[in-house]
Amino acid sequence: MGPLLVGVLGCSLVLSVQGFYSASDDVVELNPSNFNREVIQSDSLWLVEFYAPWCGHCQSLTPDWKKAATALKGIVKIGAVDADQHKSLGGQYGVRGFPTIKVFGANKNKPEDYQGGRSSQAIVDGALNALRSLVKERLSGRSGGSDYSRQSGGGGSKDDVVQLTDDNFDKLVLDSGDVWLVEFFAPWCGHCKNLEPEWAAAASAVKEQTKGKVRLGAVDATVHQGVAGRYGIRGFPTIKIFRKGEEPEDYQGGRSRGDIIARAMDLFSDNAPPPELLEILNQDILKKTCEDYQLCVIAVLPHILDTGAAGRNGYLEVMMKMAEKYKKKMWGWLWTEAGAQMNLEASLGIGGFGYPAMAAINARKTKFALLKGSFSETGIHEFLRDLSMGRGSTATIGGGALPKINTVEPWDGKDGELPVEDDYDLSDVDLDDDFEKDEL
Repeated sequence: MGPLLVGVLGCSLVLSVQGFYSASDDVVELNPSNFNREVIQSDSLWLVEFYAPWCGHCQSLTPDWKKAATALKGIVKIGAVDADQHKSLGGQYGVRGFPTIKVFGANKNKPEDYQGGRSSQAIVDGALNALRSLVKERLSGRSGGSDYSRQSGGGGSKDDVVQLTDDNFDKLVLDSGDVWLVEFFAPWCGHCKNLEPEWAAAASAVKEQTKGKVRLGAVDATVHQGVAGRYGIRGFPTIKIFRKGEEPEDYQGGRSRGDIIARAMDLFSDNAPPPELLEILNQDILKKTCEDYQLCVIAVLPHILDTGAAGRNGYLEVMMKMAEKYKKKMWGWLWTEAGAQMNLEASLGIGGFGYPAMAAINARKTKFALLKGSFSETGIHEFLRDLSMGRGSTATIGGGALPKINTVEPWDGKDGELPVEDDYDLSDVDLDDDFEKDEL
């Protein structure tokens, strides 16, 4: 096949994936304007795929997603969000890679990650299992359907919006190390009333996703005129961003919950320290890091005798720079010495040579990808960039689960030392007089 024909086919492929689903499909196309109405305020169970048109894995999933939607029609709702186009909606639900599938069940504000396979049969089986769980919860009285979501305008709690006053503003906001988004409102303001459910929903989501490091507050500026006057509030609603030690800035984003959450997550990432780079010393470190984060990046570095402390620190510095660069992804970062964790190396197909090596693991899916390029800032950046965009090739972790980890002592930061060899006394050994003669 000639280069021209290959190029034409490549262009045709790119053009063909711009729209995955159409009105004739049983997959419901979702976007910020209909998501609340279709999903959040619905009593139905929803499986929602967040995808990007350029994602190879998303393209592979499309026919099975359509087939599952047809099989489940009238039983379970199947939806899809172009999260590349609607980034705010993907950000609202912590979507970091593609495709991501979320199950919206009893509590629409806290969807669960879909953990099943990607074939149409596996998707149907997973949906029916989730439906059975939802029915059991309703029978037991533990789930009230979506009534709460409807009452609060779709998935938020006013309790998560901190009510700020002249008396508590300085202590809670200015003296805090957290980032604050503060709405100044007036009770009679129509735009403020429209914002209220969006602000409440965003407050709940942001509180959970940032572990309380970004907070949403509200000031009734008609009552607490001291703090409102201090910041020159002239119209309603006015939203300001407060960071410790900095002048407040005006919020310039949209007023939907997705827009608010996306901005809050950006603020969280900007102010968060880079993730900690941990040495794999025991099972708990690997398990906690890889299970708490969507992805854990693991480096297997050469033995200390091969590189010395300076060489090892050079590799660790590269990793720390990459952790800083990708901190918005909120991945886990780990390293170990070659030979220290042979079960881990075997499960990732690294085994015995080619150090330094690197793997990125998705523990929930028991999948991993290996760095094929150089162990450098450029090589690792290209590896992680392609992986986050769904371009990298993946394999199943050997054994189908995280391997057993040896408990080892931490590196002391020093050069390695060769093992001390025992001295042998040869004075009592009888040597043949002809020892030095050559025998033919």
